[in-house]
Amino acid sequence: MIQSVGYAANHSFTGLKRHEFEREDPRPNEVLIDILYCGVCHSDIHQVKNDWGNTVYPCMPGHEIVGRVAQVGSDVSKHQVGDVVGVGCMIDSCRTCEPCRTGDENYCEGPNSWLATYNGPMVPSKKSPDGENHYGRDNTFGGYSINIVVPEDFVLKVPANLPVEKVAPILCAGVTTYSPMKHWGLKAGQKVGIVGFGGLGDMAAKLAKAMGAEVVLFTETEEKLSEAARLGVQAVYSKDKDQMESQANTCDFILSTIPEPTDLEPFIPVLKRDASLVIVGALDKLKPFNNMEMAMHRKSVGGSLIGSIRETQEVLDFCAEHGITPDVEMIGMDDINDAHKRVNDREVRFRYVIDMASLKTEEA
Repeated sequence: MIQSVGYAANHSFTGLKRHEFEREDPRPNEVLIDILYCGVCHSDIHQVKNDWGNTVYPCMPGHEIVGRVAQVGSDVSKHQVGDVVGVGCMIDSCRTCEPCRTGDENYCEGPNSWLATYNGPMVPSKKSPDGENHYGRDNTFGGYSINIVVPEDFVLKVPANLPVEKVAPILCAGVTTYSPMKHWGLKAGQKVGIVGFGGLGDMAAKLAKAMGAEVVLFTETEEKLSEAARLGVQAVYSKDKDQMESQANTCDFILSTIPEPTDLEPFIPVLKRDASLVIVGALDKLKPFNNMEMAMHRKSVGGSLIGSIRETQEVLDFCAEHGITPDVEMIGMDDINDAHKRVNDREVRFRYVIDMASLKTEEA
């Protein structure tokens, strides 16, 4: 067993605090990674607070992980000790269902679905068809810690020209926005609308622009209009009726990145005929849409869940090729509870990243 330490919550009403635990030694196909940086995702907050009713405590979040390989199992061939690597939202899947066989592990249809980097399988044993947990792990501890053990084929290679301290958010925010833009066939010259301008919206705008799309950002925060200008994209204050009406029938694709339930009805008229609005930010019941508006112009509303391992490597390589990095603010591990509060209050400018050296220093 490998000694580890991280920050975890024991209840939905408590904050994160130091938690010592053990990780299993790497199996023949696994690698041990010393964690350097971990991004702070809004879903970390939802999970800690049990907003989705599936949290396993103690809950140690973190699924935007960048680290260095410290040990490899006897059968590992893809990674070597010393490699800088990444780990995203998944650390395993059933590997036998159709989505897994075709490289869509994020839509795993196995009895427990995919194994999340933290909080255990997406479908726990009590909700699985056979009442079993085929991973044998009811809980997993994520990247708010000093190390992690992961099967080699769920570990991503970090391109050498990406600044290692800024890579972490690409592993969730990056692939979560990249995957639907690729799946829905976003092309150069098309116009894409991005709803919400937080961590996901920032990455979505940068990726869409690099794909050659015309980008318009919709935000309810007036202060973020100047941020859009800094990125060189158009911005619309979505509370202004006239501004919204000026965008009618102009977008080939809209991506909603808002992480909680919101009224998306005002964005349906912005879509062109045959265009789609895809939701990646909220995993909740949403208000219904006016189907007259949708039917009259053959518009669609869809959803997308993170991205596959293949797509995660693709977006890392795409970011390296185009010089794309998220805007981040570095914090120490002891700042995490304040960081969660600020993210929840929409006070943070894009993405927090935890420097895990701070936890190692605290440990010492």
